[in-house]
Amino acid sequence: MNKRLLTCLFSVSCVLGVSNPAWAADKVTIFAAASLTNAMNEVAAVYKEKTGMKSTLSFASSSTLARQIAQGAPADIYLSANEKWMDYVEKQQAIEPQSRKSLLKNSLVLVAPDAYPADKIEVNASWDIAKALDGTRLATGDPKHVPAGIYAKESLENIGLWQKASPLLARANNVRSALLLVEKQEAMLGIVYKTDALISDKVKVVAELPNNSHAAITYPIAIVKDKSDEQVEAYYEFLQSDQAREIFEKYGFGVN
Repeated sequence: MNKRLLTCLFSVSCVLGVSNPAWAADKVTIFAAASLTNAMNEVAAVYKEKTGMKSTLSFASSSTLARQIAQGAPADIYLSANEKWMDYVEKQQAIEPQSRKSLLKNSLVLVAPDAYPADKIEVNASWDIAKALDGTRLATGDPKHVPAGIYAKESLENIGLWQKASPLLARANNVRSALLLVEKQEAMLGIVYKTDALISDKVKVVAELPNNSHAAITYPIAIVKDKSDEQVEAYYEFLQSDQAREIFEKYGFGVN
């Protein structure tokens, strides 16, 4: 067998190997909002112990992940931190629409470093936010595209604080980056999800933003277009199981 024939056979075997469903099904890839990092890491560990199935988890802002999925990124399941970005991938025909469900709930809180002098802040239209920030900025997700920032902007607008707060924002590319700014005291206050505040031992909650000041914070889930095989569907169902529910609730999420 000459060298050229061997090369051809090797190339054919590679193509067949890549397209082989058995090869592709050895793991499930999940794109999830950054605020789900801790909870999903535990869910993945429990699922691997239960089934032997590995997970590849990619965490970022819901907007970043949605755009990647729409451009063909190799995700199997998408978990967004708001309905807007799930609407986006659905309009792009990048998910299986019948698989879309509202899975989780969350709320917004105002956090400060543990050393911050005040333990409670009254967030209302007369609050002197510049004084409270003491020369720093208010950290939150970028309101242009990060769900936590979108909710924060809506809340501040309804409270009557947006005009004061907008020039003072530290606009992070995801909610965990906003939390980190407060943990490092680069921002003396930040608006994050309640679940983010609960996982940090470096910040304290100084106010809860009223749930009626912003749209309901929901986390929809869906299977990515043409990825609905046996392994993906099993993982998708597990994410809605009682066992997964207990993990999500442990991290402060409400479960629908």
